Amino acid sequence: MNNLAHTLRQLCDRNRDGSHATQGDRRDCLKLMARQLKEAGFRQLKATSLNGKHVDALLGRWRNDGLSAGTIKNRMAHLRWWAEKIGRKGLIASSNIQLDIPKRVFVTNVSKAAEVQGKLGRVSDPYVRASLELQRVFGLRREESIKFQPHYADQGDHLKIKGSWTKGGRERVIPIISSEQRAALDFAHKLVGERSLIPADKTYIEQRHVYDRQCKMAELKRMHGLRHAYAQLRYEALTGWKPPAAGGPSTQSLTVSQRLADFEARLIISRELGHERIEITKVYLGS
Repeated sequence: MNNLAHTLRQLCDRNRDGSHATQGDRRDCLKLMARQLKEAGFRQLKATSLNGKHVDALLGRWRNDGLSAGTIKNRMAHLRWWAEKIGRKGLIASSNIQLDIPKRVFVTNVSKAAEVQGKLGRVSDPYVRASLELQRVFGLRREESIKFQPHYADQGDHLKIKGSWTKGGRERVIPIISSEQRAALDFAHKLVGERSLIPADKTYIEQRHVYDRQCKMAELKRMHGLRHAYAQLRYEALTGWKPPAAGGPSTQSLTVSQRLADFEARLIISRELGHERIEITKVYLGS
């Protein structure tokens, strides 16, 4: 670990802002920045050394790497956190527009659904495999699937998702309506009993690293696409036709009665995915 990475790790240890997941993401992102600054030729840096040329170098690297606007914005949030914690809050412009970072593009009508069944056999860790199955059949987020406690969540005909597992702390309910869902739950029950899908000898962050390594080894990428797949299957089950992102008709081409069914389906799916805004379903379903 180089000196910058070491002092950034110390900075994170002294400032434990946000959830465990947020802290883990921040630590990983800052570690990446330390490596990229070293590759850019900056040596003997400490966390307190951050200045404008380092920010410019990182932003230039990310643009050259072809990262999406969303990914760059997430990294800039961690970079701003770094600047703030060393007393240089004004170092980075508060507006991404000032940095020529474009707005996110949410609606593309291109499906991001992930199909993992053929690769799940490559996942050797049973806890990770159970988490992936739950993501696939219930549309869970990564954190939710790792923290999942089957004895608490399984209510027979629905799942009860605990707020402490979720983004924003919002509890929600997801119906259990298929044999695949029941099979995934039975596997989790058998594996952990009354515990969570975090092994007894690991913390959440440690198990998340195991999850990420196992996915990489199995050539599983963009696992958030499992939520897209769940949303698209639910939409088709609720409406009788595929969503626009999966080749179905656009919302503009629907009849009045179909638009009502479309709206009701999107409202249900939004709640099942843990979102408050129906507008967000355009990300998963298209428009």
